[in-house]
Amino acid sequence: MSSNISGIAVSGKSGCGNTTVSAQLAHKLGYELVNYTFRNLAVDEGLEFEQVRQLAEVDDRWDKLVDNRQVEKANSHPSVLASRLAIWVWQQARFKVYLNAPLDVRAGRVQKREGGNLAEIREATRARDAADHARYLRLYGIDNDQFTFADLVIDVSALGPEAIVDQILTAYRRLA
Repeated sequence: MSSNISGIAVSGKSGCGNTTVSAQLAHKLGYELVNYTFRNLAVDEGLEFEQVRQLAEVDDRWDKLVDNRQVEKANSHPSVLASRLAIWVWQQARFKVYLNAPLDVRAGRVQKREGGNLAEIREATRARDAADHARYLRLYGIDNDQFTFADLVIDVSALGPEAIVDQILTAYRRLA
């Protein structure tokens, strides 16, 4: 655990509840939620989202810019940083949480949230996982399948957001 008091980094693959859990956690703690994405970057840079997405496909600078800006924002006030790479890139985080679930569970959650064919969503989620994994290795040397260094790893398969937040708060408050 880091000795800094900056806040909590929350990571997990698509469908683990990262954004929902982080938003509830930030609210309960009275912390700022930092969930800085390509959409935010597009607004900040005066570009359309699709332009930034296309630029990021050919220029790693855009990924790094998003990651750097989210860390800057998280460091500016007590925060909960919700990001696939939060536990790796936010070194100053006081507490690092990884939300974990099998692919089938995550695909089911995505389907519930967005609708669609479960088999297609499962394949799209698997493909996204593989693409993210390769990109993080190439950009930072980060293997996002190796998260055992996190202060808390939660199998979210059978848990709702409130139960996950309660587990995080219990562990986080033990630090005080």
